[in-house]
Amino acid sequence: MRTSSETDGMRNPSDPTIHAAVEVSRKSWVVGVHAPDTGRIEMHTLPAADADALTGLLDCARETFEHRRGVRPRVRCAYEAGYEGFWLARRLARHGVEAVVLDAASLPVTRGAKRVKTDRVDAANLVRALAAFDRGDRRAVNAIRVPEVEEEDRRRLMRERRRLVKQRTMLTNSVRGLLMLHGVFGLNPRTKDFDARLDAARTGYGTPLPPRVHAEIRRAKALLAVVEGQVAEVEAERDRLVERAEAGCGSGPDGGSGPGGEMIARLVGLKGVGANDAAVLVHEVFSRQFANRRQLASWAGLAPAAERQGRAGVRPIAGRAETRAAASHRVPPPGTPRP
Repeated sequence: MRTSSETDGMRNPSDPTIHAAVEVSRKSWVVGVHAPDTGRIEMHTLPAADADALTGLLDCARETFEHRRGVRPRVRCAYEAGYEGFWLARRLARHGVEAVVLDAASLPVTRGAKRVKTDRVDAANLVRALAAFDRGDRRAVNAIRVPEVEEEDRRRLMRERRRLVKQRTMLTNSVRGLLMLHGVFGLNPRTKDFDARLDAARTGYGTPLPPRVHAEIRRAKALLAVVEGQVAEVEAERDRLVERAEAGCGSGPDGGSGPGGEMIARLVGLKGVGANDAAVLVHEVFSRQFANRRQLASWAGLAPAAERQGRAGVRPIAGRAETRAAASHRVPPPGTPRP
């Protein structure tokens, strides 16, 4: 399906750059393509997650422009960061397309009258934002750095542990909540004698636990045992990486010979810094790039983030951008509660 949308001041035949943007959804992909010698944004609808169709569409736009102008253009394609991650950016880069991942929160939004909100309109707005960004207007939208596959994979271990610990806490609280509903206190589902104490427990009104409550607690306890086993497995892998880093016998960024391993080993050697803190700081904080101290302080929530200046009715670029994983391991200033 192909339609077109008018552009405002984007016609520039002297700049051989094709700007494209993808409005990603689970149902379909709406793609806006703008060639510099035209005055419109062509809209196309593709099947969802069909990267081959997208690259074919961009190749067709490139060949059409080259046939008209005799110059082979570069192609830049953008999409908003989301659940899709960075796989599409890597796929486009391998195909010779410059991929730009945009921060959705940084796109300008007017707060005046009601605005049209459709995938076609959003795709056209992404194309305009990408063109402005390409012209050097870094305040038009924020671009996100696409990490290397290895760099992104190194973050998975501690993120998985954080997710598992959250599940463990949820299951523990669920069991305690069921017991409290019937006046049973002082039982911890993570202790070794929990099963025996559960069978002998009496409610606050003097009877054994109802059978269905008892069965539900048993099932929750079984899930808790699985989660605890996975936490132990992840923590054992983390400890092996730290030991390799301290011994200096690793062969990659997680080992002793890589810069990440060296930083982990040094941080673990500091008083008060454990293996979790060291791994999270190295892979979640130190692996990022900051242009100056203010960017680092804004990302860490220690300084206000910059706001977009200009016409009224446009929201700020971003608030606190620090990830929860890093926030929980940051040492706060004296007198400041830990996040």
